[in-house]
Amino acid sequence: MELAVIISFILVILGTLVFFFSRYKRCPSDKILVVYGKTGGGRSSKCIHGGATFIMPLIQASEWLDLTPIPIEIKLEGALSKQNIRVNTPSTFTVGISTEKGTMENAAERLLGQNLAQIQELARDIIFGQMRVVIATMDIESINTDRDLLIEKITNGVEVELTKVGLRLINVNVQDITDESGYIQALGKEAAARAVNEAKVSVAERERDGEIGKANAEREQRVQVSGAQATAVEGENLAKIKVAQSDAQRREQEAEAERLATAAEKVKTAQALEEAYASEQAAERARAERERASQHADIVVPAEIEKAKIETLAEADAEKTRRLRKGEADGNFSIMDAEARGTLAALQSKAQGFSDIVGAAGGADEATLLLVTEQLPQLVEEQVKAIANLKIDSVTVWDSGKGEGGKNDTANFVSGLVGALPPLHELTKNVGIELPEFLGKLTENPSKAAKLLDSAKRKAPETQPKKVRDFAELRGPVASQGKSPDKSLPNIKSKQSDDDSIVRSWLTENLEAISTFDENRDNRIDESELQTAVDLALKWGEYAKNDDTGWYYLDGSNTIGPVLWNEVQVNLRAKPDSFVTRKGAKHWLPGEVVVLAMGS
Repeated sequence: MELAVIISFILVILGTLVFFFSRYKRCPSDKILVVYGKTGGGRSSKCIHGGATFIMPLIQASEWLDLTPIPIEIKLEGALSKQNIRVNTPSTFTVGISTEKGTMENAAERLLGQNLAQIQELARDIIFGQMRVVIATMDIESINTDRDLLIEKITNGVEVELTKVGLRLINVNVQDITDESGYIQALGKEAAARAVNEAKVSVAERERDGEIGKANAEREQRVQVSGAQATAVEGENLAKIKVAQSDAQRREQEAEAERLATAAEKVKTAQALEEAYASEQAAERARAERERASQHADIVVPAEIEKAKIETLAEADAEKTRRLRKGEADGNFSIMDAEARGTLAALQSKAQGFSDIVGAAGGADEATLLLVTEQLPQLVEEQVKAIANLKIDSVTVWDSGKGEGGKNDTANFVSGLVGALPPLHELTKNVGIELPEFLGKLTENPSKAAKLLDSAKRKAPETQPKKVRDFAELRGPVASQGKSPDKSLPNIKSKQSDDDSIVRSWLTENLEAISTFDENRDNRIDESELQTAVDLALKWGEYAKNDDTGWYYLDGSNTIGPVLWNEVQVNLRAKPDSFVTRKGAKHWLPGEVVVLAMGS
């Protein structure tokens, strides 16, 4: 059972292969294979000559067009010429299906399925019509005498029409041309009579030319004989003269040869002596040159080598000095450039801070009041130092209970002691500062001032004045960008988590190191910008723990990378203040804070 299934399967496969092989058509050279059906490209058929193609089952079929030449006998009678004379022009035409692109498609569209007899009949009708058109444009003389012109015109007219149905004209053979009126026969008789007369004239002319030629030949014979005899005598005389001249030239040349031989001997002797002297001179020059080369090698060459050595060492020392000086200059420049940038950043931050203070305070006077108020603790501290070093073990006051102004003697003593302290205005004047009048004036009535002070102490301030509170909130991030950063940012510490507290504290104390995170360009690092820097530092810390690649660090003015974190750590040990970044990042962070983030 299994064997039968296998045999059936093999037979099915073989049958399928045979079927597909049968659909592969090869086109011989004397036929055109026309494939029709679904041919693609908007064509009605595909024509193949001298090749092969696969005929798709169901959607394509094929037929053949025979390229065998088709002879056609055209017995054209009574065709009108240009002179309205009817002419009989029997001809033989040979046509066939064309293999040119475009024309083959025309044949496939118009001749497919027709036999050779049908194609012959179609071509005969086309040729009959075109021959009548051609003969109507020519006169009898041109038709009868200029057969090439007649065939050319017939070919041009017929081939255009045959191309439209896919045929081509292979050969044209025009036979004897006749006419019903006998005009062509009369032209033949006229031509024959003219030819006979021309032949008779030609014969007479040839006989005349023969007699004249005979007489000229006899005259030329006599002249040639006499001339030959005279030439012979002249030749004999010239030969004798040439013999005499030859003898004279022989003797002259013999004498000249003797003279030249004697002179040549003397010249050769002189040349031999000259060459000997020249050889001796050359030998002396060679010896002198050898001595010169020896002296040059022993004296000049060592001196030049020593000179080159000295020059090379001098240039090396000079180059070393130049590079050292250049390195020192570059180092000094880098230090000075860094200090200048730091000073510029501090001054810009300070100027921006003052501008923000003036804006927040509502004016320059209010800002001045806030700044001076901030410095009051230091001013009071300086004032207290006036009596700080006085060593008073005890003070005994005998008070009788009555005093001036309704106060006892103890109160008067304390007031006097306080009055002995340098007043605030006096203290600031001593250091060159004159306080504005809105901070108060010196009064001549200390007791009144003491009352005002007691009254102010009894009033417990419930809240801080709004302007002062706003200034305290403002001063934190602004001052932190200067040389003396505020160690605490208001309303930020409450939002810190345990994980990022170390990183946040470090960045809070070094806000100038993350100035690039100032996205809104207000010269301040607010909480969102600080949080962005903290998050980025913690993220980079995770990358650093895994020794991830893609790190860049600054080495002077050069950016080094991408490298592994181990290489960055080596650089940080040598330069702890180096900045680092990651591939594709737009910010730089101090390497120190990334190290802190690794331990968070």
